Amino acid sequence: MNVRRTAAVLAATAVLGAAAPAVAADASPSPSPSVAIPSGLYGDTDPSYDGVWRQSLALVAQDLVGEKPAAEAVDWLVGQQCEDGAFPAYRADATTQCGSGTQVDTNSTAAAVQALTALGGHDAETVHALRWLKDAQNADGGWGYTADGPSDANSTSLVVGALAAVGDDPEEQRSEDGNSPYDALAALAVPCDEDGGGAFAYQPDAKGTLTANADATAAAVLGSLGKGFVAEADETGAAAGTGACADGDDLTPQDAARNGAAYLSEELAKDGHLTSALAGAEDQPDHGNTADAVVALAAAGATESTAKPLAWLQENGPRWAAQAGPAAYAQLVFAAHATGTDPRDFGGTDLVKELNATGPDTEASAAPAAEETSGDDGSGVSVWWFVAVFLVAGVGIGLALSTRGRKRRP
Repeated sequence: MNVRRTAAVLAATAVLGAAAPAVAADASPSPSPSVAIPSGLYGDTDPSYDGVWRQSLALVAQDLVGEKPAAEAVDWLVGQQCEDGAFPAYRADATTQCGSGTQVDTNSTAAAVQALTALGGHDAETVHALRWLKDAQNADGGWGYTADGPSDANSTSLVVGALAAVGDDPEEQRSEDGNSPYDALAALAVPCDEDGGGAFAYQPDAKGTLTANADATAAAVLGSLGKGFVAEADETGAAAGTGACADGDDLTPQDAARNGAAYLSEELAKDGHLTSALAGAEDQPDHGNTADAVVALAAAGATESTAKPLAWLQENGPRWAAQAGPAAYAQLVFAAHATGTDPRDFGGTDLVKELNATGPDTEASAAPAAEETSGDDGSGVSVWWFVAVFLVAGVGIGLALSTRGRKRRP
């Protein structure tokens, strides 16, 4: 939902599900942005690939903890919307209309819908955005990164989150062929008798093979449960990831979520965190995907499986987020919320304070006019997600792009 957000990056390996590249604890600060940073935008790094994404996650997280974002921050997000209802990753000049060269995408649009719905008062914008998303649905019931690419687990789950946020039943959102988002996700579930059985693939490879991907699995567990960025812990444990792996044509969304939760539980039990799927970084911990997995497990009711990764995040997450930026802080806030942990004391760090410091002063805690809060690093996990997506698109890795072929609805 980084990706999933969400955000995250595995596109370069044709399995874009592997979420945002984990930022090493000793990584050097990001270079100065090559473009001017708008005053209402969170983060102070180049927003070209993740402006709308990081802004949306930051606003959702602030609303979740009772903070009222600055009006200029909300206005900036609203101003990014194109005339057709879609949102791009970023457009520097919002005073001109979006043209054919404006790269809009489902991920930015679905994230913006969740943010504007949470804040309230933006029904016209969300309805317009949802219509674009619904028109971009593929025949298989899913969505890809763009409106004309093949369905992937992450993008489909993000749109499910947007539908759920506005109160629409994802099951009722069907393509011209009669398929729902849940059908698309089920088609990406790795069969139980194969390696990684129960997990989800980002997309099938060129031969149609499904490869288990932790990031795609975390996103798809939430998607199968009809959840978005914000999820409550399921105390009933209805999809807790226990029992035998369910398989077959009658696989229900809850079965798929249970299978995925079991896979994540097993993966996290090893080291307490997921590892990066990026080439050359396989030994690095993936903080963003670990946070997303914690949310997914809590939502599935597998709360006992969240203890170890949550402890790991409390120890290592804040330092990562300080480098990765607002989207990363938001992911940690979502993980804290899902597990009933205080985001204002997350391993000794006040995530809310740190998130607020990456953007304009919130209305509830606005500082005197003479004082200005400097932004924090804003590239976050998402920058790499979008960079990878566009690279993959340019190279023509077809399936690997976070895009999915979609048939437009009349």
